[in-house]
Amino acid sequence: MPRKTVNVLTLLEWANKNLARDDEYATVEFKSAMCSMIEMVLHETDNYAGFMFHDNDDSDTGTLGYYSRSYFYSSKMRKEASGDKRRAS
Repeated sequence: MPRKTVNVLTLLEWANKNLARDDEYATVEFKSAMCSMIEMVLHETDNYAGFMFHDNDDSDTGTLGYYSRSYFYSSKMRKEASGDKRRAS
């Protein structure tokens, strides 16, 4: 079976965009799943560099605020992002 790959930087940016959402479909369950997925990918590819809450005052464990976060680029990913002129917006 052929194997497809996806760019980890693209996946991280997609996850961060979804974790910033505040529409009716961006539930605790949705964001929790998004965090689990991106953390697994980042750890498996040696790209985990931590995260920050969007609002430190709304970050109690298990709440919507807890899962409203952004994951940081690893040093490898920062180099890739800075070298990709299409990302400059």
